[in-house]
Amino acid sequence: MTSRDPLALLDTRAAGVLRRLHSANDRQLPRNLLRLAGDLPALVLGRPRRRPPAAAGRFDDAFLALGRKQAAYCYAQARAVRARRVVEFGTSFGVSTIWLAAAVRDNGGGTVIGTEMVPEKAERARAHVREAGLADHVDIRTGNALETLRDLDGPVDLMLNDGFPDAALDVLRLVAPRLRTGAVVITDNVGAMRGDYAGYVSWLRDPAHGFVSVRVPYKGGTEVSIRVD
Repeated sequence: MTSRDPLALLDTRAAGVLRRLHSANDRQLPRNLLRLAGDLPALVLGRPRRRPPAAAGRFDDAFLALGRKQAAYCYAQARAVRARRVVEFGTSFGVSTIWLAAAVRDNGGGTVIGTEMVPEKAERARAHVREAGLADHVDIRTGNALETLRDLDGPVDLMLNDGFPDAALDVLRLVAPRLRTGAVVITDNVGAMRGDYAGYVSWLRDPAHGFVSVRVPYKGGTEVSIRVD
């Protein structure tokens, strides 16, 4: 491990688990790109994708994880705002959950509340979190985030919005009243799926909704939004 390795930010136990999971995610990427083949025209043109109701099931066995540098950026943001309560929409197999839980622990303690629709993925995420030694800082809820986050306590310091884009705005609106001033919202895939996220970004960048929002160049474009009022 060198200082250029993003995993050098973490303790050796968590880093070891993440190294294995990130490598598994890398091996899956070609297959996941093939699954998106039918969506490529819309993605290239920046248009919303038209998917059949069962399309989400294509990825029930996929990691869909943040890359190492992107995840390290989320860790750094969580440290910067001294996050104690974090919400994650789209836990998948728990890669980003481990990064965020490590930040919460390194900030002195707290909870990452994860949400995952697929029960099998949620169970694997819990196992990975336990293996990383971070179970005391994670609460993974299984089911529709619009239900599992309905009784969310505040204040929330950081939100990672990384679930399916057609639900992203509804989930953000649900969580927004609990975001403290200065809280950070990080949204994945906004550049790669700009058609799907056009309405979401428009909402975030409307000053009436209380955010300052910019794009950073991770994974084709990641939206970073700060709650200012």
